[in-house]
Amino acid sequence: MLAELSIKNFAIIQALEISFEKGLTVLTGETGAGKSIIIDAIHLLVGGRGSAEFVRHGEEKAEIEGLFQLDDPNHPILLKALEFGIDIEEGMVVLRRDISRTGKSVCRINGKLVTISTLREMGGTLVDIHGQHEHQELMDETRHLPLLDQFGSEEIQASLGEYTEVFRRYEHTWHKLKTLSENDQQTAHRLDLIQFQLDEIQKANLKPHEDEELFEEKRKLGNFERVFESVQSGYNGLNGEQKGLDWVGMTMGYLEDAAALDSAYKEIFESVSNSFYQLEDAARSLRNELDALEYDPGRLNEIEDRLNEINQLKRKYGKTINEIMEYAAKVEEEIETLQNKETHIGELEKELASIKKDLVLEAKQLSELRQKWANKLTKLIHSELKELYMAKTVFEIRFETDLQHFSKNGVDHVEFYISTNPGEPLKPLSKVASGGELSRIMLALKSIFSKHQGVTSIIFDEVDTGVSGRVAQSIAEKIYKVSSGSQVLCISHLPQVAAMADTHLFIAKIIKGGRTKTSVTSLGIEDKIKEIGRMISGAEITDLTKKHAEELLQLAVKTKVN
Repeated sequence: MLAELSIKNFAIIQALEISFEKGLTVLTGETGAGKSIIIDAIHLLVGGRGSAEFVRHGEEKAEIEGLFQLDDPNHPILLKALEFGIDIEEGMVVLRRDISRTGKSVCRINGKLVTISTLREMGGTLVDIHGQHEHQELMDETRHLPLLDQFGSEEIQASLGEYTEVFRRYEHTWHKLKTLSENDQQTAHRLDLIQFQLDEIQKANLKPHEDEELFEEKRKLGNFERVFESVQSGYNGLNGEQKGLDWVGMTMGYLEDAAALDSAYKEIFESVSNSFYQLEDAARSLRNELDALEYDPGRLNEIEDRLNEINQLKRKYGKTINEIMEYAAKVEEEIETLQNKETHIGELEKELASIKKDLVLEAKQLSELRQKWANKLTKLIHSELKELYMAKTVFEIRFETDLQHFSKNGVDHVEFYISTNPGEPLKPLSKVASGGELSRIMLALKSIFSKHQGVTSIIFDEVDTGVSGRVAQSIAEKIYKVSSGSQVLCISHLPQVAAMADTHLFIAKIIKGGRTKTSVTSLGIEDKIKEIGRMISGAEITDLTKKHAEELLQLAVKTKVN
């Protein structure tokens, strides 16, 4: 759940600290007081689009920070945090977003800097915001299939995964066949090009790791003089005028005499003796190295020319010699395919036909599963709509299935149809429902889908617009029902919804020092009665409206108990 929210210099909010509780929290207040601004801040906190316009006039930046507490040890954000290298301890996630007056955003999760896309990806697992714009999502028929797949959850996703794997094979083979079936002129041009490329690579006669060996040889030749001088000096130190080895030999002789007279010197003699013979071997090796060292300036030029040739090939065919050789093998295979075009076309056509049979089977299975889950969803929606006083509404999920046209999502086109009045034919949802009806349909879907999403908090921003009376009461009960499984924050102008709140926050706009500010107050029972009375009657609150407010609260308590 969202436990704490801190907002600074955001729109008309100078500084605001809000603590939230579990269950249903309702935000009410006069129009323009700043209710939606608080929701906008949460939306930005979880990766929504921001701009410099959100920064309070005269300030350098807006700051939004939220603390989320996770109750579910398997919450989806934990896997994402692991993927992005973010530590989550004791089930607490802190999101922070700063927006400067230039429009630049700085985002952090648990103190770690992240991109907006990462903030959006992780924030989407924490908060699900629904406003009047969500009605537009219902109007978009392209969103209906994803909604159905989401409802079908693991069963549909598993089938869709199997279909997608076969579809990729089908698409890959189809593209190969299409490329091979191009006209003869294009084939001839392609054959000439790749034959030239293959000849160029083969002519170079590349060897694995050849460039690395050439670089090492080049390095040695470049340091030849220094190496030669060092080896020469080392040899002279042992066998030159200084006669280092002779002096060690003389020392060994003296110590041999001493050891013969006194065994205490035997160990020292043996140590010097071993060193002498090792130095003698080293001197011999240095002599051989000096004889072998030979500087060839022409070889350095050969190496430079060869490396230039290899680099030219790298620019064309790969970053390494291995990649160049792999490209050559690929091109050689393509040449063979193009030269035997007709044979390969026949083979690809057989392969494509075989894959298509598998694809049709997977598509049929996926479509059947969707039909099964569509029937379940339809029954649940009818049940939810009945509770929202739309019992006579007929809802239907229609399928158009074309087994000749495959897409990454299958062969189904799905659209929601509805008839809200008896005797009227079913029509697409976008062409029938009114604003109030769309609010109820969306709420019915949310009541169903909230069980499948696992988000920490659900926010409803004036989704009850356009309803009143007993419908308003049913919406209030439905929103409360959703809050039993997730924390729900709801902006509402309906007294029925406010009465169902576990926590009631009153948002007010005040003017202080010539500047407008927003304040948030958690209402006790008496203030709650006054606010619900205001929502019922408007500005003037009478004893009758207070009594009506008390009745609404009593009804809400009974409803919650039931």
